[in-house]
Amino acid sequence: MERDTDKITLDDLRRPVGSELKAFRTFFRQELKTDVFLLDQMIRYLHRMKGKELRPILVLYAARLCGGINERTFRAATMIELLHTATLIHDDVVDDAEQRRGLLSINQVWKNKASILLGDFLLSKGLLVSLEADEFELLKIMSKAVKAMSEGELRQLKASKLQNMTEQKYFEIIRDKTASLLAACTESGAASASADPAEVQLMREIGLDLGIAFQIRDDLFDYGVDNVGKPLGNDIREKKITLPFIKALETCSFLERQKWKLRFRKEHKSTGEVAKITSFVHESGGFEAAASDMETYSRRALANLGKFPPTQARDDMEQLITYITSRKK
Repeated sequence: MERDTDKITLDDLRRPVGSELKAFRTFFRQELKTDVFLLDQMIRYLHRMKGKELRPILVLYAARLCGGINERTFRAATMIELLHTATLIHDDVVDDAEQRRGLLSINQVWKNKASILLGDFLLSKGLLVSLEADEFELLKIMSKAVKAMSEGELRQLKASKLQNMTEQKYFEIIRDKTASLLAACTESGAASASADPAEVQLMREIGLDLGIAFQIRDDLFDYGVDNVGKPLGNDIREKKITLPFIKALETCSFLERQKWKLRFRKEHKSTGEVAKITSFVHESGGFEAAASDMETYSRRALANLGKFPPTQARDDMEQLITYITSRKK
């Protein structure tokens, strides 16, 4: 059963760290200054594409919970945002995406070569932010995340090509591809404020469970019935097998599974064919089963959060976790 988050808004989540978020944005923009004209133009365009800032907010919340936000926290949040933005740009090149956050994607405006170089620039800036301040602990956290995310992307590419996705493979992929970055958010935020390794590790585990729940939530949107800001059925059209469809297949006989797999693999599916697959997932309980798994990981994150002393910072982090795993878009 979903928690009621109708009254929680992003503005509510930003409010406890409002002044710190402004300081982070200033720090972030300062780090991206360049005298290379083309690069400067692309970065200015990037600033117009600002997203929800959930990842830097998560870094700030983790630091606030573990001792307090400081300059190290701004460096951690900046490194996370640079890494995240670089991966989005590279993803858009790979997917030949046309839009990102309501604007033309970078690769549509400046083509693939410039886009890849911009992504490389952002990754290198992330390294320099840490190295110039001798932040080797933060660099290690980020490097582990980059490695895991790359491995997750390659695992997904292979499974998608062979069409042999299983539940085990699915969780391995989202743990690496998505959850590793959210784990880096909570771990780096904690590490920027706390010298207690156990506390930092606990925050990493919270981020990992939260990241898995976050990705399942994202995959559930594709089988939803409401407009959530991205095309419904997109994963189905792209033959991207995710947990709701995997769970639905588990309820079928061998012959039924083969029939639905064949339908899923079909190129250029019509709207009616996408609707049939969506109905199958709902009617077989696949959507509900995947949502149940999402709730399990969300509860695990909240249970670990409960190991921290009761404070306003803990209450705010609980609200953030609830929002992320129950968001409507």
